[in-house]
Amino acid sequence: MSAPARFDRGHTDDLMSFLAASPSPYHAVANTAERLEKAGFRQVAETDAWDAVASGHGGRYVLRGGAIVAWYVPEGAEPHTPFHIIGAHTDSPSLRVKPRPDSGAQGWRQVGVEIYGGPLLNSWLDRDLGLAGRLSLRDGSSVLVNVDRPLLRVPQLAIHLDRSVSGEGLKLDKQRHMQPVWGLGDDVLDGDLIAFLEQEAGLAAGSVAGWDLMTHPVEPPAYLGRDRELVAGPRMDNLLSVHAGVAALAAVAASGAPLGGIPVLAAFDHEENGSQSDTGADGPLLGSVLERSVLARGGSLEDRARAFAGSVCLSSDTGHAVHPNYAERHDPTHHPRVNGGPLLKVNVNNRYATDGSGRAVFAAACERAGVPFQSFVSNNSMPCGTTIGPITAARHGIRTVDIGVAILSMHSVRELCGADDPFLLANALTAFLEG
Repeated sequence: MSAPARFDRGHTDDLMSFLAASPSPYHAVANTAERLEKAGFRQVAETDAWDAVASGHGGRYVLRGGAIVAWYVPEGAEPHTPFHIIGAHTDSPSLRVKPRPDSGAQGWRQVGVEIYGGPLLNSWLDRDLGLAGRLSLRDGSSVLVNVDRPLLRVPQLAIHLDRSVSGEGLKLDKQRHMQPVWGLGDDVLDGDLIAFLEQEAGLAAGSVAGWDLMTHPVEPPAYLGRDRELVAGPRMDNLLSVHAGVAALAAVAASGAPLGGIPVLAAFDHEENGSQSDTGADGPLLGSVLERSVLARGGSLEDRARAFAGSVCLSSDTGHAVHPNYAERHDPTHHPRVNGGPLLKVNVNNRYATDGSGRAVFAAACERAGVPFQSFVSNNSMPCGTTIGPITAARHGIRTVDIGVAILSMHSVRELCGADDPFLLANALTAFLEG
């Protein structure tokens, strides 16, 4: 493959649209499915029997809550043909609505929220926030809702009322200080928020029985910098990888070229709080889909074992770019830079799943794509984060490599990446799926 252009404005523009349209994991999955449908993929229900038609040649996907698994079976694929998997996650740290959301004090109406994942709490202060997610109805169906306009705000305490902030720093209590306001009134009206959302979604009053709702900043993604070489926006961790994975999967499906394996995109929910759910990487979803695909194509358990043994997963998640104000927090010989190409993430204590053979796989994909890559290792004096990579490797026995794009402000309400890097990642993922 010839070397790609260093910067494709169209790809980055499309990423920004994807971020803006995906304020919750459920919206991210719906938008991913829509893109796959346009690329010729068709949904398969987990509750249906999978026959040769359902799992034969072509693109398929399954949806479950905030997770999606999609795959493309090329012509001539054998039941034991290995899988080339891109792993990512759809969730991001946020403020999520509690089961009893209506609260208030001192003439202010508020929404009760619970902290999801590990957000930088201060970044959520004094932001105009919308509300989005999934409404579960009494008839068993569900609908998505997105109030994408200024609706809520977590107001910060004025410095005049806390002079210690300048010297001692901001100290936030997750329970007392992070509850947003959304109106005025002395009486707490039970059911007020859900009634409002029923109206917003065009639903009959009283039709909502449950909800999975979260706040999101309404400020859209934007180019930043003197030469617009940076992108600022929400939920890059980890919708940037989901978007790149969709683009790569659609590209190899459209190419019609011979493939060395069956390309797969697995975008899970709940990575930010441990992945232990039916839609998380530590759940059975991916293994069930891959095994059923093997068996539906006439394979046996032996074929399944052979396919898994030859499979490789690229666990794609954002990583830390070197911070100009805190360079000492990074390993002194590993300073990843934005627009320097995707990261290969290494940790010998298996917080990342990469080993030497995995490095060779990723290096070969980047070489074929004409894409530079960088290595990331944590400073020995600091704990290392983790990803779905080790979970995928341990749960399914699939060789896994941890990669990603370097960003600043990880887990902030608004993160920062290089404008080149999303395109470079997508090219590297495409080459991996082709190989």
